[in-house]
Amino acid sequence: MNLDWLNWDKEHCWHPYTQHGIDTNPLAVVSAQDATLHLADGRKLIDGISSWWSVLHGHAQGELIEALQYQTATLDHVLFAGCTHEPAASLSRQIVKMVNENTEGFEGPNLNRVFFSDNGSTAVEVALKMAYQSAVKKGEAHKNIFIALEDSYHGDTFGAMSLSDPDPFFQTFKPFLFEVVRIPPTEEALQAALEQHGPNTAAVILEPILQGAAGMNFHSADFVRATRRLCDEHNTFFIADEVATAFGRLGSLLACDFAQVRPDFLCLSKGLSGGILPLALTLTHEGIFDLFKSPSRADAFFHGHTFTANPIACNAANASLRLFKKNNVPERFTEIGKLILDNLSPELKSHPQVELRHQGAIVALALKEEDAGYLSGIGEKLRAACLAHNEVLLRPLGSVLYTFPLACVTDEEAVKIAKALSEIALSALD
Repeated sequence: MNLDWLNWDKEHCWHPYTQHGIDTNPLAVVSAQDATLHLADGRKLIDGISSWWSVLHGHAQGELIEALQYQTATLDHVLFAGCTHEPAASLSRQIVKMVNENTEGFEGPNLNRVFFSDNGSTAVEVALKMAYQSAVKKGEAHKNIFIALEDSYHGDTFGAMSLSDPDPFFQTFKPFLFEVVRIPPTEEALQAALEQHGPNTAAVILEPILQGAAGMNFHSADFVRATRRLCDEHNTFFIADEVATAFGRLGSLLACDFAQVRPDFLCLSKGLSGGILPLALTLTHEGIFDLFKSPSRADAFFHGHTFTANPIACNAANASLRLFKKNNVPERFTEIGKLILDNLSPELKSHPQVELRHQGAIVALALKEEDAGYLSGIGEKLRAACLAHNEVLLRPLGSVLYTFPLACVTDEEAVKIAKALSEIALSALD
């Protein structure tokens, strides 16, 4: 096998979230099928993190490949400003139906308007801009405060960085970021923040139930439900960033389902296309959409991307959503998570320095050390152990080791993931 391309990578590629002074040898992946990554050195690794939480059903799934091939040969791309196409219209209809069905008794609006973008960060940017511009259009331009959770992460563009906790990723950019009020995920903290800032607050944003990049931190459905109620009471918008939590990962279509609420803005990406092409959606309700309708072009929502609603990505998403329903993905994720949980080492489960976190398919092990955190020493030990493992690909979040598995993971593979989690965590604690 000709591996000259590895030298080309070393000479030219700049990898994301990578310290090239330390991480000099990235894993050379040559192919993938189902839950397995095939490396150039002959190893086969189970993808234990869904390739950054995105690949939903598995790698190289036939239904998705067929959708890509058909759409590529039919209509590869056309601008979405002033044009439309069937894959985008079908995806809008399908996602609106899924998000709004079986929501009787839920608090919040029906989300029936879909704005397309390219990734999770841009889905959040769209929600921010829509929320603030909607306030302006209602004569409330003073509403320029956003409330977010401590340790939050919402993306790497400037608006999304502003919402995210700057430590440790975004400290350098603080002079360019707008001010955000940060709170712990409690009803009391949000109530106090809105009592102080409510008249000037454009929106409250959170990742419902699970804060992913924070270290797989969970909060209660009661808090999410309280967020909906308090936003209504204080006449402010509720933005749910479900880029990581949607499409069954926690055991339901949306994390918001557990709280029986719908936000004013819903941000989706990652697993939307099955995780194989960049695509994002920001859903909102008709009341927001109507604010921007006008005989004046100056009142339009000025946001867009060259590849907005790319037909190939949209058709992949349509196929992915059909698979989601056909395979009852939330139920399978719940089964996979339980299998992994049940097969963790008893020594690990009872270890005094381990905090176990779990819901749906997500199983996380927070290693409690004095230097715990994203840049901690124990995090470096975890990273080294993960890279050396010969059966499962895992990538810790500092001192938190976790798995975010694919829906195609077999029972046998789930047991292997549990074994890998146990071995790596215990080795780091030695």
